[in-house]
Amino acid sequence: MKIGILSRNPALFSTRRLVEAGLARGHEVQVIDPLRCYMTIASQRPSIHYKGEELNDFDAIIPRIGASITFYGTAVVRQFEMMGVYCVNESVAISRSRDKLRSLQLLAREGIGLPVTGFAHSTRFTQDLIQLVGGAPLVIKLLEGTQGIGVVLAETEKAAESVIEAFRGLKSNILVQEFIKEAGGRDIRCFVIGGKVAAAMMRQGKEGDFRSNLHRGGTASGVRLTPEERSTAVRAARIMGLNVAGVDMLRSNHGPVIMEVNSSPGLEGIETATEKDVAGLIMEHIEKNARPGRTRTRGRG
Repeated sequence: MKIGILSRNPALFSTRRLVEAGLARGHEVQVIDPLRCYMTIASQRPSIHYKGEELNDFDAIIPRIGASITFYGTAVVRQFEMMGVYCVNESVAISRSRDKLRSLQLLAREGIGLPVTGFAHSTRFTQDLIQLVGGAPLVIKLLEGTQGIGVVLAETEKAAESVIEAFRGLKSNILVQEFIKEAGGRDIRCFVIGGKVAAAMMRQGKEGDFRSNLHRGGTASGVRLTPEERSTAVRAARIMGLNVAGVDMLRSNHGPVIMEVNSSPGLEGIETATEKDVAGLIMEHIEKNARPGRTRTRGRG
């Protein structure tokens, strides 16, 4: 097969592992910077060009679209879909998962466990917003934040009011969520491929930090999931319409609660913690599913 990987940096661990896994299975693999692609929008023969040449004859595309280039990156994915190329994650599913509020609304509509969440932009009724999620302690997030950036734990209502006021000064949308104290600064990353949990790890935040992101100094190890956690991760990925997803959840006193569903989950942490060939499993999924014109959006909203 001829497989394209949409990635801005071929040296990234995840990109390199996907290239290695594809070549090891006998495929032709090309890394394509989505921002350097340019397209012709036509009903008869849509096309994509890259570095002066037309990109054609691809059997599958693996989107590794960073949050900062979601708009143009998903446009490139959508163009490949118009050309009938199988995309591991489709454009609408990537856009859906990147919108944190939309994701939570979709998951809530389908009965997925979530932390109690409030959403605001410019409200001055901060005390009422805080009470909506059960009061302090609570977690306040910038809607556009990634990798633990723009996430603050407010241990008192006074602190929560101050943080909300500060975030409001940025003219940004914010999420206010109940703090799941019993999680103890740990979360679970489930790597879902083709409707199954292919690997899972427990991430522990560094001492004194409630955030468990590996980019913020957290550590990871393999974890055994409960049947409920496994089914919750699979359902969350399906609701988002993602064939490959990183589903982040916390263990709460009332069962697993979903924090985020990531459309471009990193491979380094999960492969190191579990010693599983996750990149190879993604290639195996492509081999089973890539067919000309096989694009189908799952999930609603």
